[in-house]
Amino acid sequence: MITLERPGLQLRHHPAWLQHEQFNTTELRQRLQRELPWQQPLVTVYGRQHLTPRLSCWVADPGCSYRYSGQVQEITPWTPLLSELRDRLEQQLGVRFNSLLLNRYRSGADRMGWHSDDEPELDNQAPIASLSLGVARDLRFRPRHGSEPAFAVGLDDGDLLVMDPPTQRHWQHALPARARVMTERINLTFRVIQPE
Repeated sequence: MITLERPGLQLRHHPAWLQHEQFNTTELRQRLQRELPWQQPLVTVYGRQHLTPRLSCWVADPGCSYRYSGQVQEITPWTPLLSELRDRLEQQLGVRFNSLLLNRYRSGADRMGWHSDDEPELDNQAPIASLSLGVARDLRFRPRHGSEPAFAVGLDDGDLLVMDPPTQRHWQHALPARARVMTERINLTFRVIQPE
């Protein structure tokens, strides 16, 4: 495990975590591609609607709804595979996750802009556990305020990145486009939602 700390930020990077957990990452990614109801929702940016530059799926316990860019995500029930992954994470981290946002980046053209996972329904005292499947991509971090330099964490197939509080309050993160990347990445972010 690699610990990264900056003022207001604490990350725990577990390279090849899934390989240690005896999962076949290629098979896992292919099953998620087939088994989940992927969507490409519209988002409003500066008053104009656009399709998100990625596919997504919201998996959660009943009553754990999530609003992103003004839209409430439709809840997909936990599959046996995702429940098993959740159980393994909970055993290691000692956190009870009740929700999961999956983002599917079909190529380097798909991306995620600068943001913090700080929506009101998220428990700001709980970590967010981010699991990467597929092609390596850089997750960039920058402070919301102050003079700390931006930096990137390279996330490879099977890597786990835990973003501990108060990271979301003080830092933003983004997954920039990469023109030379032609293959797919799926990111799973396990979260704790305060139920309705």
